[in-house]
Amino acid sequence: MRYIQQIETLSLVSKILAANTGQKQMLMDIMILLEKQLSYMRGTILLLSKDESILTIEAVNSSSAIRIDKDVLYMRGEGIVGQVVATGEPAIIPDISEEPQFRDRIHRRRQVAGGDWSFICVPIKIENEIVGTFSIDIPCELHLNLTDEFKVLTIVSGMIANDVKMRRVSKLEKDVLEDEILRLRDALGDSFKPENIIGNSKSIRDVYLKIHLVSKTNTTVLIRGESGTGKELIASAIHYGSPRSEQKFIKLNCAALNENLLESELFGHEKGSFTGALSSRIGRIEEAGGGTLFLDEIGEISHSIQVKLLRFLQEREFERVGSNRTIKSDVRIIAATNRNLEDAIKSQMFRSDLYYRINVFPVYVPPLRERKEDILPLSNHFVIKFSQKLSKSVRRISTAAINMLMEYHWPGNIRELENCIEHAVIVSDKEVIHGYDLPATLQIPGSKEAFIPGNLKLRISSLEKDAITDALKHAHGNVSVASKELGYTSRMIRYKIKKLKIDYTGFVDPVIKWR
Repeated sequence: MRYIQQIETLSLVSKILAANTGQKQMLMDIMILLEKQLSYMRGTILLLSKDESILTIEAVNSSSAIRIDKDVLYMRGEGIVGQVVATGEPAIIPDISEEPQFRDRIHRRRQVAGGDWSFICVPIKIENEIVGTFSIDIPCELHLNLTDEFKVLTIVSGMIANDVKMRRVSKLEKDVLEDEILRLRDALGDSFKPENIIGNSKSIRDVYLKIHLVSKTNTTVLIRGESGTGKELIASAIHYGSPRSEQKFIKLNCAALNENLLESELFGHEKGSFTGALSSRIGRIEEAGGGTLFLDEIGEISHSIQVKLLRFLQEREFERVGSNRTIKSDVRIIAATNRNLEDAIKSQMFRSDLYYRINVFPVYVPPLRERKEDILPLSNHFVIKFSQKLSKSVRRISTAAINMLMEYHWPGNIRELENCIEHAVIVSDKEVIHGYDLPATLQIPGSKEAFIPGNLKLRISSLEKDAITDALKHAHGNVSVASKELGYTSRMIRYKIKKLKIDYTGFVDPVIKWR
């Protein structure tokens, strides 16, 4: 009878494995099944850590456990389970109360569980590699043949090991594939990077790829993003990477004009069509013929202009203000907005049919706070730009100032960053921009470098650390050179480095180091 139960149980285990659930859930389902079918209590699966020194709990049958501490660890060779991993040999203990090496660390049977228990622990092997253990308790009162039960547990362990192996292989293949995708994406990002845009973050690389894909077409593009993120630069990159690059790139800010003026700017007007129309004038659509028209802040245009723009997008034809003559124009439209057009449609402020016409190929430009790894290269670019423009000798940004730039949330995005660096270059009277050179908006209490709370000694120590760190960075980790720059002896600077716990090993130029 017991033999039939064991065969049926193994068949049910194979079905659980075939269900392909998550690993932890699969192991729990198997242990619950073994308890129900074969009275195996307190099933526990431990797996080795990556360095193969520690056994940690992967799954525990809590339905039969008295007490479980999931933070419990076993060292290789420690206790029964540790020895099973170290030797690769299974353990069969008829009565745990008579086994001095039995740690009883996970379930604490001796403290709270009544009755006598047998214990079986088998290694989980993947080929010849031991990756963990599978152990169970059996009530002594059942008087089962432990050798037969050990054979069943060994078979289940082998089935689990095979599943674990397949999952590991699958994960490894997935990781390799993801790494290759990231590598190719990075390579593509480098090759597709427009010359007029700075940044190397993942989010901006995705923008580069979209620019490359849509530039070769005549598709209408909608660029979305907060104010100051560089939407006009994206539009410019699309135009100059397209077959229309030799033609005009015309820009129009739709929010800067009222309804009547915007209509005239877009479509042109005839002489005498309204007060002040002293002569005929072509509009931006006509002027951009063969090229690209960039409509910034398109979410701000009125309903009547939306209707006329929709007609042009559909038919590629229009009439000037005060004229009945239909004019055709081959022009590509790139629109941009910082508004939520979906909400504007719900509130009937923006036509849904126009939205679908301009949203053929959307490009989302992430805000600066979502691409903080681009803050430093952008800042360095602006330092060079304004140093040349203002005839200043500023060359770099101090560590303290960089920390402040990285901690700020940049509601004005790249435009605000550009203004901050221009301000700092104007204020700075040295080659280095320090934290106190940055605008007052960055001197916030939340910035660790802007203000050091506490007594004067703490604030002075912080300033000393920043100054020494900057000097070491500038000197590529050479203490002697840094000492001369700071006007101190090398001995004093080494003392300060030790006292302030400054790690400057990363500043050392490997070429200089090994000369």
